Amino acid sequence: MKITAIQSFPIWVGDRNQLIIKVETDEGIHGWGESGLSSRELAVTGAIDHYSQFVIGRDPMLVGALWQEMYRSQYFEGGRVLTAAISAIDIALHDIKGKALGVPVHQLLGGPQRLTIPTFGCVRAGSPDALVASARKAMEAGWDCLRLGWKSDHISPYEPRAHIAEIARWLVQARDALGSTVMLGVDYHHRLSVAEAASFCQKMPRGTLDFLEEPIRDETPDAYAALRRMTDIPFAIGEEFSSKWQFLPYIEAGHAQFARVDVCNVGGFTEAMKVAGWCEAHYIDMMPHNPLGPICTAATVHFSAAIANLSHVECWETPDEDMARQESPIFAKRMRLVGSTYIVPNEPGLGIEVDEEALRAAEPFRFSEMPHLRRRDGSHTNW
Repeated sequence: MKITAIQSFPIWVGDRNQLIIKVETDEGIHGWGESGLSSRELAVTGAIDHYSQFVIGRDPMLVGALWQEMYRSQYFEGGRVLTAAISAIDIALHDIKGKALGVPVHQLLGGPQRLTIPTFGCVRAGSPDALVASARKAMEAGWDCLRLGWKSDHISPYEPRAHIAEIARWLVQARDALGSTVMLGVDYHHRLSVAEAASFCQKMPRGTLDFLEEPIRDETPDAYAALRRMTDIPFAIGEEFSSKWQFLPYIEAGHAQFARVDVCNVGGFTEAMKVAGWCEAHYIDMMPHNPLGPICTAATVHFSAAIANLSHVECWETPDEDMARQESPIFAKRMRLVGSTYIVPNEPGLGIEVDEEALRAAEPFRFSEMPHLRRRDGSHTNW
């Protein structure tokens, strides 16, 4: 079997762009993949086009060797654009291999270690009372782990000190109202400095949060070490990491208690499985990042089925969230929740079917940026 074509589809689906790829073979078997580098899809498309120049004509069954060749074939190693491209191709190659062998992708990864995949629900609101009400609705629908947050990410000017005081109050109220058994977390999207993140943690009674996601930027692992000395809240880190090497200091130094690996960013199944095994050796649970579309969800479910150390998979399909990109007619067959869990699939490959006529008729890529936040003094700050 030989790869004959790699097609990239940067399209607008629901409320954002998605980059979907199709890898074709001379035996009529094709595979689907997705890239996770949101808002930089055209850069990733360029990298995929480059890789296609030497991947076309190769045996799609040699997934590991192709991964190494794509990663090591340039002088400048890695980087998020390149590994996002490798991720999409790697996922599609696993889809092809599973279809060719007549087995689901998780069988290629060692076989399933569970029958269902638990998820954490994402609950956002504009006030603490509304947040509690939405959280209760999600709990009634079956979620026992929730990531709580505020409704709008476009607030600008954005002042971290004012925001952490408000959100800390919301979370204390939520914990009091929801009880001690539900697992609660919050994502600060690396908006804070070390001092701001420490202050945020110290504004809440111990036990308010079960995890704090991405409180500060990841460029300097020592900054996480400093923050760890000032709080005992478990950290959920790594959705933006683009390789096992980027995970290295966070795993080895114990900075991460939950690894937020993104199969569509880190290098596909090939790299994600290595990160999971490394985390298992350090008793770190995987909490995969899953914010994109049905191909990303399918890949994440297969990965999560095959690892020992799973906590929860991110899920936006909670009662009060609009997930139009999941319900797009492009995806003729996709994985669906049963309560708050995904059932481990048995279909060959990813178990995803794409309506190619709908895909080609989809709204094309449109320029779209994540919010550019400023502080009151006019300076730029993190989104």
